[in-house]
Formats: sequence, structure tokens, C-alpha cells
Amino acid sequence: MFPILETERLILRELTLEDTRSIFHCFSHKEVTRYYGQEPFTEFKQAEKLITLFSKNFTEKRGIRWGIERKGTKGIIGTVGFNIWSPTHKRAEIGYEIHPDYWRKGYTLEAVTKVISYGFNDMGLTRIGAVVFKENEASNQLLMKIGFQQEGILRDYMYQNGEAYDTFIYSILKDEAHHLI
Repeated sequence: MFPILETERLILRELTLEDTRSIFHCFSHKEVTRYYGQEPFTEFKQAEKLITLFSKNFTEKRGIRWGIERKGTKGIIGTVGFNIWSPTHKRAEIGYEIHPDYWRKGYTLEAVTKVISYGFNDMGLTRIGAVVFKENEASNQLLMKIGFQQEGILRDYMYQNGEAYDTFIYSILKDEAHHLI
């Protein structure tokens, strides 16, 4: 069963095809996909495929992705969750994005913090990683604020608009995350 998480202002819940429009509106923004390693969505079918992929990843224990919804309102404002989940090795990579209308309001920090806590406490993770474009200042700052350590640079690791970009690799270990869990 898909876990529903709650924070002070947010509900983190399973994405369904009813969220297609919200996901499309988020992923069709150039500002959102600029550091995502993919082009902006141009049709609803792409959003449907993404929701289906997230669902399949959860079923196959390869990842878990929540839709971020503000309490008291309908509609997803972004997603957050784990990719490349390896239960055997007790690790996963965190990923997230949020619609530009909701930037700089603390929603991403709130959602990411809750998901990290869930990963360490309920999924048995001991390591959570993150891969971020070097140019993505907001995400780099967010991870450092939470307590992630920068481990190095992955050269020419992600492609965006046909161009290779370097990324930072981050991690936080369960032993380092007492303030979050």
C-alpha cells in the first residue's frame, strides 16, 4: 500500500492519472525541467507516462514518488521521492521538483525533509544520495542546508538540450540526520 505522508502544510500522496493535468503544468515549464535532464513536456500523454512510470517503480521496489499537495487545496504542485532505490544496499537517490508558482515558500524543504525522515525510519535506508546540476543553485543550497555532504563532481553526467553538464553528487547518512528523523 502506498504511504501517505503529512507535514504542517502538505500532504504527500500517490500520484494517479487524475493528476495528469497538474503534472503536465509542472513539467511543461522550462524553469522546472532546466536542470532535470529532460525537455519540457508538450503533451498530456508525457505526463501520463511519467505517472505510470512512478507507479511501476513503486510496484517493482525501484523507487517511490509522492505528489506534493497543499492542505486544503486540490492539485499537485510538484513531486518528491526516491529513485534508484536499492533495498539490498539500503540506499536511494532523492529527487524533487515544484511548480515555479510555489518556489521560495519552503514547500520543497518541508517535503524533502519529510521524505528523508521516512526513508531512514520506515524504508530502512542508511544512505540517501542526490545528483544535482552544478548550475542549480537553489537545489544545491537546499541540500547543504538539510545536511547533505558534497562528495564530488560527476563530469558530463547529464544532458540537457543536447549538451552535457557536470553534476554534484551529494549524500546524507542516517547517522548524520538526527535533526531530521
